[in-house]
Amino acid sequence: MSQILPIRTYGDPVLREPARPVKAITPEIRTLIDDLFATMRASQGVGLAAQQVGRTEAVCVIELPEGYDVEDENGPRLNPDVPLALALVNPRIVEASDDACSMEEGCLSFPDIRGNVERPWSVVIEHLGLDGKPKTTRLNGFFARAAQHEMDHLAGELFIDRFSYVKKLAVRAKLKHLQAETLEKLSAS
Repeated sequence: MSQILPIRTYGDPVLREPARPVKAITPEIRTLIDDLFATMRASQGVGLAAQQVGRTEAVCVIELPEGYDVEDENGPRLNPDVPLALALVNPRIVEASDDACSMEEGCLSFPDIRGNVERPWSVVIEHLGLDGKPKTTRLNGFFARAAQHEMDHLAGELFIDRFSYVKKLAVRAKLKHLQAETLEKLSAS
């Protein structure tokens, strides 16, 4: 049965730790994936990486509402061949479009902090399927953005690292406050 895990917040050193590759899709990895999905859904997020729950395996999950995977309200899905709930194990971007777009992002590890981030509109990702076999998945639009955000987590990078200088200044006080709260919680436990 899936567990809802506590989400680590900014200031927790695990968020800056690069992920270590998964050697095989074991029952433990499947449980981690189930727990990531349960935790993400309980927090009403669209993506979650292992670091955000204190783990360092190269695993992240994404789940989009169908309305997030269309360009026009009643248009076709941008990623019709990709399930709306996707687990990526050992993901690696092998191709990114020259087309980029800037969009506001948030993050479950940064409550109440949002900012514009520019990312490629389309990416091709090599990863392990849950059957343990290598897969290649092309993602477009918001799905590509969510995957890139989660893969940044796996590299120990955070979306605030991609903020403009002006935006970084604007959220500096909020970040200092969140970091202090997080460090206080960590030292109490």
